[in-house]
Formats: sequence, C-alpha cells, structure tokens
Amino acid sequence: MAQIPSKEQIMEWVAEHPDANSKRDIAKAFGIKGAERIELKRLLKELEGEGQLERRRRHYLDAERLPPVAVLELLPPDGSGDLFARPLEWHGDGPMPRIHYAPRDSDPALGRGDRFLGRLVEVLGEDYQYQARLIRRITAAPHRITGIFRKEAEGGRIVPIDKGQDKEWRVRPDATLGAQNGELVQAEQIGPKGRLGLPMARIIDRLGDPSAPRAVSLIAIHQHGIPDDFPDAVIAEAEGAKPATMKGREDLRDLPLVTIDPSDARDHDDAVAAHVEDDGGATIWVAIADVAHYVTPGSALDREAWLRGNSTYFPDRVVPMLPEALSADLCSLHEGVDRPVIAVRMRLDAQGNKISHNFHRGTMHSRASLSYEQAQAAADGNPDAQTEPLMDSVIRPLWHAYGLLKEARARRQPLDLDLPERRIELTPDGRVKSVNFRERFDAHRLIEEFMVLANVAAAEELTRRQRPLLFRVHEEPSLAKIDALREVAQASGFTLAKGQVLHTSHLNRLLAQSEGTDFDELINISTLRSMTQAYYHPENFGHFGLALKSYAHFTSPIRRYSDLVVHRALITGHGWGKDGLSPQDMERLSETATHISETERRSMAAERDTTDRYLAAFLSERVGTEMTGRISGVQKFGLFVKLDETGADGLLPIRAIGQEYFHFDPDAHMLIGSDTGLEIGLGQRVTVRLAEAIPMTGGLTLDLLELDGQPLPRGPQKGRRGRSPRPMPTKSRLAEIKRATKRRRKK
Repeated sequence: MAQIPSKEQIMEWVAEHPDANSKRDIAKAFGIKGAERIELKRLLKELEGEGQLERRRRHYLDAERLPPVAVLELLPPDGSGDLFARPLEWHGDGPMPRIHYAPRDSDPALGRGDRFLGRLVEVLGEDYQYQARLIRRITAAPHRITGIFRKEAEGGRIVPIDKGQDKEWRVRPDATLGAQNGELVQAEQIGPKGRLGLPMARIIDRLGDPSAPRAVSLIAIHQHGIPDDFPDAVIAEAEGAKPATMKGREDLRDLPLVTIDPSDARDHDDAVAAHVEDDGGATIWVAIADVAHYVTPGSALDREAWLRGNSTYFPDRVVPMLPEALSADLCSLHEGVDRPVIAVRMRLDAQGNKISHNFHRGTMHSRASLSYEQAQAAADGNPDAQTEPLMDSVIRPLWHAYGLLKEARARRQPLDLDLPERRIELTPDGRVKSVNFRERFDAHRLIEEFMVLANVAAAEELTRRQRPLLFRVHEEPSLAKIDALREVAQASGFTLAKGQVLHTSHLNRLLAQSEGTDFDELINISTLRSMTQAYYHPENFGHFGLALKSYAHFTSPIRRYSDLVVHRALITGHGWGKDGLSPQDMERLSETATHISETERRSMAAERDTTDRYLAAFLSERVGTEMTGRISGVQKFGLFVKLDETGADGLLPIRAIGQEYFHFDPDAHMLIGSDTGLEIGLGQRVTVRLAEAIPMTGGLTLDLLELDGQPLPRGPQKGRRGRSPRPMPTKSRLAEIKRATKRRRKK
C-alpha cells in the first residue's frame, strides 16, 4: 500500500511538474491506486479551496524572488486594459513584485479574483518584474466576507457585518492570521461546510478595531473593494507634476469667474461667470479644471484613475480618484491663482434658450472661492466683505442668467424630485454629533443648471464633430415599474395617467399632487424607485430624467473618469494638443463605460452602507424611545418605516405588528389582518419604538405602537393553540378595502 503524500509533498510535485499535474498524474507519481484515490481527491479539494497550490521548492532559496511556478490571483485590468496578477504567497521584505499576465488565444477566459497556476519568467526594462503564462486554472474567485472575529478554543467564528446576513463562518486555528478577539477581518470561503453545518473561511486581512474612530467608512471601503491606497508610481507622478504654463492657451484671466461650493469643499473643479446682454439674454461661462493636462493616456495616474472610476465620499473622508497633489492643488481652481481650464461660453436668448456655444482651452484666475451660503446671502441682499465688491460683476449677472435658465427648465419639464439630503456631522474623534437635512438654496440650483447646460453643450459639440465620447444615459422606466408606481399613487389618493407615452411632465403632475400632503416624501421616493439607473455608454440613448436628447458628463474631471474622457475628446476634436483621446481610449470606450458605471454603483452602495451605519450608531443610545415615521415599504416579512427625525429606514418585523395573523397583498402593497381586517399600507403614519440599533450592520428594528394616530386593535394572539389564521380575503373584499382606503386617505 502506497503512503498518501502530505500537502507539502503534493505542492512540491505540482511546482516541479507544471505540465503534468492532473489528479491521474499525481496519483501515478506517488503510486496511489484504488481506494486510496479517495483520500488523494480529498486532499486536492482542500488545496484548491485554500488556494495553497504554491509552496517554495526546498532548493529555491532567494526570498526576494518568486519561484518559476506559482499560484496567482488575477487582478482587475488597469487603465490601459492590461492584466496583472499577485502571488498568493510572498515572503520577501521588499514590495510585492508586479506580475503581468499575458493570456494566449487558446487560454480560457479568467475573471477578477480567479486563481491559476502560472509559469513565471523574469523580465527587464518594464514596469513589472515578471510575466505569467497560464498553466491551469485552479478556482474561481472565492466568496469573501467582512466581519467580526470571535476567538474560540479551536480557531473561531466570523460574524458578518452585512445587513440581513446572519450566517456565521468557522475559522480553523491555522487560518486565523493571528486575528484577535473582536477584531474586524476580511476572509474568504474555503472548502465545504464544517462542523455544525457552518461554512469554513480563512482570514486574509486584519482591519483592526471596529469600534475605533472613523472605522465605519473603513469597513465600507474594504467591504466593497474600493482602492484607497495610491501606488508609489502614481504618487510620484502626481507630486512631480508642474503647474501648466500659458503656452498654447487662451488668456481667460480677465473673466470674473468664481467657484461656488460647499463650505467644507477641499477641491474646486468648476467656476462660473455671466454677463447680461442688451436683448435681455445672457452669456454664461463655465470653466472646468483641465485635468487632462496632468493625467495623460497610459500614465500611471491614468491607469489608477480608470481603476477607481470616480471618487467616493463618506462623512469622515474622501477616497479620491486622483492624489491630493492634483485634486486639492494643481487641478483645483483656488482663489487668486492661475489655473488651466477647458471652458465653454454659452449664449442664451431672453427666454433662456441656448442659441450658441463654443469651447476654449485656456488659463483662468478665480476672483473668489464662495460657499453656497455666502452666494445666497449676497443674492438675497446681505453681502459680506468678500461678496460686496462682486455684486455688480458677479452675483447679479449670475442670478439674472439663472432666472432665464429656470424659465427654460419649466418648459422642458425635467423630473422634479424633492428628496432631502441627510448631513451627518461628526465629532473630532469620529462619533456622530448630529444628523440633519442639508439646506438647499437657489445657489445650489444655479450651479446645477449651469453644469447641466455645459454638459449638454459638450455632448452636442462632440456629436457635431463626430468624435467618440461617453454619453450619460438614462432610459425611461419599464411599464412594470410605472404600473407599480401607479398602484402606490392610487393607494395614496392620487392619479397617474395611463395609456399614453410617458413623459417627465406626467410624473411631475403626480409629484405636484402630493406636494405639501402627508404623502409628499413617499411619492417622491416611489417615483425615484421606479426610475432606471443612469449609466455611461458610447451610444446616445437620451436622458429621460433631465428630458434631454443628448447629455454627457464634462464638469467634474477631478472626481469622475467619464468627464476626463469627454475632456480628451474635446482636446482631440479641437486639435488642442497631443493629450487628447488616444487610439487605445477609443478602442476601449465600451469597456470603460461598463467599468465606470460599475464603480459608480460600488461607490453609491458604500456611501449608503456607511450612512446607515452612522445613523444606527447615532440611534443606538436611544433604544427604547418612541419615534414617528411613515411606512415606505411593505413586504411579506414586515414593513419598512422611514423615521421623521433622521430619515433613517427601520424594519418593523411582522411579528412586531399586533397580535393577529397578517396576509400580504403585493398588488395593493398592504398587510391585511385576518381577524380584524386591519389594513396597513404605504404612506401611513406610524408611531414606533426603537427596539434595536446595530451600528456594525446599520440595521434598525422597530416595534409598532400606533397606526395613523390610533392604537392597534387587539386580535387573537399569534400561535394560540387551536386557532388557525383566516383565509386570505377574496378579490372582491380586497377591492372593497382599496376603495375604502382611498376614501379615507382623501379625507
């Protein structure tokens, strides 16, 4: 009987025989036959699950070099579309070597995170140290989790921090990576379920104390895989950049351009100016930081910006698309400093219609860096020392132009949603100090309208010049989603026209019906949920929400890669220099559009999760208190409630609603009591008690106290012996309930 080899022996043999490493080859090499193959198969499965098919051969002694064969993990493509991999094991003291993966036409397609056995060849004169060729794919990307490690006698457990995920994971003693009890960790699944039926995992990264100040956003960064450390080559390029000169640029320094941003803004990428014309119209200037001058195609900065796709904003930090040397300095339009820009001059007639535009690559000099509050106070007749000298040259012309754009907007009828934005204020040590809703001024709307017009001009200009670009696309909602919105509207006592081509004006009429009523926020949220998600695409499918035929992002190249692409297209189209859209950029336009649409969604999810966790942390000290809110969602398992004070969303489990059985009617968006006939639906006012707030997941659990100001009727207790729930009400009864609900709400 042959002796079953150890894992180490198997890994050594695979490394030495990369072209003959099937199970049959391994069995033959070790003389394994018959039933012994079962044990070999088990060992190989464990090795595959662990990703441990790399082990340094005993005679390979140089710790700063990789072996000729190693297990690698594929990384996402960089900004140039090149593929790189990382070794699963690296024991050197220096930085991990960079490995370029060059697939052959016959190789199977690998995805991000896939593991493979690769043959490594050292290379010289490149920005990477090794080139890898595929020998064999090992495993697909393993499932990863972020959670709290709970140490036990035999390894430990990982408690996930994802909201709604209660499945724990077991960790063997040799897979803890030295994690301490209560530490935040990242882990990946290995092999099948372990004892107690729990899946097994190994810890791959220790993230520190989850209760430490500002750990909330760090959790989201790791959980969603957002790159937050710039490679050395990227930092070096950014810090080595020199201020742009006037060479080849128009002199725009006499224009009265100013920036208007939040008071805590660190970067300023857009500046505005306006001039009142004799015919009652206006000329508008929008100048945008010329990021393309510093971030050139194929550079390390470009590859990293493409990888990130956009900046991600949290209450306590920003994960920027570009290093601070650019985003907060050379590319930022600071007051009193010359800065390179790409600017658009737009002429409006007396009705606010854009009748012409033209683009310029030049140098500007900001007159002032104003906050929204400052600009608004000046427009309202209360200027301060900084804005007083700017009233005639800057403030009044800007507001005149804004008045014209408001008229044009009213005719165009873009979707007029009114959703308050939450502002989480933190203490210096990272604790939640307060949760408020941001004030919105005309100054905010002025900048928004100016930016929309500039984005339209960019799309029209590049279309006219037949240059490739990335459009911002927002398609109209599906019939199913509009039917669902119509149901919500009818349940709230409003109407949404049916049987006609949908326009934003129809939705605006619904929003106007609800304005000022108890259902205002519900209808706004439901309308937003009915919309499709905007995305980037090389083809133009229009922008439904803005009611525009052609739209592209041009105004924020510091924080969005899409805008950088549009800037390069304008540079190429106007012949302004060699830093325009490269042939490689054009070839990869579809891939870039898909990639940055995904990174945008990734950032939105991370920002939303962080806000939920901060809100849960803020409310955790108020568990047991009563709060008011409105039902914003109805599901079979319970109700979602949006709380009035903070705008936080909490779950009212069905077990916490009264003492009777409830039937779920998805068409009516209702829960219906089987004994009392109590109807609970969208938009109803509730008083609840905060039962649980879990900062680590962002979850809030509520108990229902009152519905529309009335205590709940007492029905038979759930689960009472000898009782069974009444059957679901008939369709005719449901129709009667709906009519009664509509009459009651109209009152």
